[in-house]
Amino acid sequence: MKLFVGLAASVALFGGVQFLHGGNGQSEATELIPTNAYRLTANGDEAACAIHRAEVSEGLSLLSVAPNCRKLMPGIEHAKFWREQADGSVAFSDDGVDPIVTFGVADGDGYESYAPAAPLLALSTSE
Repeated sequence: MKLFVGLAASVALFGGVQFLHGGNGQSEATELIPTNAYRLTANGDEAACAIHRAEVSEGLSLLSVAPNCRKLMPGIEHAKFWREQADGSVAFSDDGVDPIVTFGVADGDGYESYAPAAPLLALSTSE
C-alpha cells in the first residue's frame, strides 16, 4: 500500500510539473544567466582590458581585473569587489565599501562610468 501511495504521489508531482511547464519539459520562465566576463574601454579608445567577476552574495561579487587595466585608469587594477546598488549602478572597490569607479547602466548593453568624471569608461559583456 505504501508503494502505491508513493507511486501515485510521484506521478502527480511529475504531472504537475509538466502542466506548469506547458507539457514540453521546459520552463516558460526565461532564466537570466549572469555574464561574468567583461571588456573595459576608456573614452571610446580601442585599448581594452578584461574584467571577470564571481558572485559571492546578492549584489556583491569578487573581481579579477587584468593588470593592463591600469593603462585605462590608474588604480583600477586594485579593485577587488563589484557591488550592485538598488538603482542598477555598479561600484568597483578594493575594500568592498569605498568606490574606485562607479558605473551606471548604459543605453543598450553594459555600463558607463560617471564617477570619477574622467576618464569615461565603458564596461560591456565579453562574448
